[in-house]
Amino acid sequence: MKQFIFILSSIFFTLTTLAQGEIVVWEASANALEKNSYELVFKAAIAPGWHIYSQKISDEDMGPIPTEFSFKTAEGNFDLSGTTVEPEGVAKFDKTFDMEVTYFEEEAFFRQKILVKNAAQKTVAASVLFMVCNDEMCLPPETIDFEIPLAGSAPVQAANNLQVSAEDLQKTEQLNIQVKGWEKYPQEDPAQQGYFTIFFLGFLGGLIALLTPCVFPMIPLTVSFFTKRTKDKRKGKFNAFLYGFFIFAIYVLLSLPFHLLDSLDPEILNNVSTNFTLNIIFFVIFVAFAVSFFGYYELTLPASWSNKMDDQATKIGGVLGIFFMALTLALVSFSCTGPILGSLLGGTLSRDGGAIQLTIGMGGFGLALALPFALFALFPNWLNSLPKSGGWLNSVKVVLGFLELALAFKFLSNAELVMHWGIFKREIFIGIWILIGIGLALYLFGKIRFPHDSPITKLPVWRKVLGTVTVAFVLYLIPGLTNTSYANLKLLSGFPPPLFYSVYEKPASHEMMGLEAYKSFDAGLKAAKEQHKPLLLDFTGWACVNCRKMEEQVWSISQVNELIRERYILVSLYVDDRENLPKETQFNYLKSSGRVKKIKTVGDKWATFQTLNFKNNSQPYYVLLGTNGELLNAPLGYTPDVNEYTAWLQKGLENFEL
Repeated sequence: MKQFIFILSSIFFTLTTLAQGEIVVWEASANALEKNSYELVFKAAIAPGWHIYSQKISDEDMGPIPTEFSFKTAEGNFDLSGTTVEPEGVAKFDKTFDMEVTYFEEEAFFRQKILVKNAAQKTVAASVLFMVCNDEMCLPPETIDFEIPLAGSAPVQAANNLQVSAEDLQKTEQLNIQVKGWEKYPQEDPAQQGYFTIFFLGFLGGLIALLTPCVFPMIPLTVSFFTKRTKDKRKGKFNAFLYGFFIFAIYVLLSLPFHLLDSLDPEILNNVSTNFTLNIIFFVIFVAFAVSFFGYYELTLPASWSNKMDDQATKIGGVLGIFFMALTLALVSFSCTGPILGSLLGGTLSRDGGAIQLTIGMGGFGLALALPFALFALFPNWLNSLPKSGGWLNSVKVVLGFLELALAFKFLSNAELVMHWGIFKREIFIGIWILIGIGLALYLFGKIRFPHDSPITKLPVWRKVLGTVTVAFVLYLIPGLTNTSYANLKLLSGFPPPLFYSVYEKPASHEMMGLEAYKSFDAGLKAAKEQHKPLLLDFTGWACVNCRKMEEQVWSISQVNELIRERYILVSLYVDDRENLPKETQFNYLKSSGRVKKIKTVGDKWATFQTLNFKNNSQPYYVLLGTNGELLNAPLGYTPDVNEYTAWLQKGLENFEL
């Protein structure tokens, strides 16, 4: 139990540390005094319940870290006049440090006078080291850097260790295009359209997990335990139902830490899904999951965890004991459910759906695992209809291993696409999937075996059917290796790399469809004004599955293609492009929360542009704009219906011509 509490505390501490920038938001400004003299003012806005400490702490070794200001005066451009003056704080005996301390709550102003020696001096570089605490805990010390414009400039805010200059503030303002017309077309969350799909996929994953050796044998054992341990059948059924509810609740709770990450930065999960390093990590993990499912080793959580939970369930009893029984099941079944949950996590993040979709998916997964325990408790006679455990359960694991291996290469493809290496081309990806499909077919038809497989005396019908489907799928993939019109593979649009990312010499995606796409909003807006056409903003991504589906299944259709090509100025903005911007155009973006984001890559710029102007960070995301920045129709997300998308484009043209 102590280990469990420690793990939860560690998770809370880590996530709270991430939130430190939201707990204390710093702002700095410079006020002109007399000639060449200025007063630097540092304002700390502190969240309720938290505090920072005075610059003067009697015993630094035993007490908290004092607030400390540093100024870069080495260049000789300015001198300090006196020390940094702080406000009157709260002097109180602190039980945590067992000493008298002075600290500041809610709001604190620190002031430092300087004498500027160089008339050309435009900014002053400074930093502050501070530690924030509440009555229960302290977060690690953090250093905040400032580049403070001298008098006449707006205050500079910072909530992390990035500097914000006057030039940065100007570029931040330029990123906001002041979109007009939201009152006519209120924004809808396109992610909501996929909630049912995410829930269904999570539920399907849970059903698959039920058919694994770690979970399936537990169903009759657990239900019998609850229904036979007490003479009161109603109580036994209620306990079994409660057991199922706790299984569902545990998997939902696992998604909650991601909501804190999402609230700190709405773009964080989107950035994670397209992050090169994370996609490589997912690739390695999924290969490890696949090899585990093949039976070469077991991926399990420490046995001490499940033993502790089991002990608690036995000792405590009652409702809390049932909760620990459910938690024990979640831990001991990890070797089977972990890879499936990993697929759900990776799939949700790659959809740019954010934490809410992850919770919905986890809820579906947990519900599918929980339902059998509740239903078989209500109808115990159904247990007689369950198939007996046996070698078929291991076969299910091996089949899942092949699927995990195929999915692993999707993450490798994502990483390669955003880095533009030009190595893992479409035909290579399809070739690997063909080899995996051949391996799966050989396994299903009994031609190859894995360590835990039982000898096959007679091939089951389900293996024959699934093997035949696999062979058909491999035959469908083969034209994808050719340089013909049959290489499209529309049923798989978005999963392999795009058609233009080929070993054959092919034009870019839009050019293949006869479309000219600007890669910059400013360039597209200039063309729109010159040609008197509306803008079609296409927020897309190299690793975006649904973006490729839209291009290959909707934009390629003549009625849509003609409208975009002849009536619109198309601007495709890739939010996951890792190409660095020119040095002179990189800057630190100041968010309304006070946090600062480094705009270093093309993707950084357009992801921020989308979030700032349209309060949305999903892809694909389509916006129709007039040349004065007015909305021409409600923004649209993934819309595979050709007629619906055509009508949306036509409505935008009608509103543009009014």
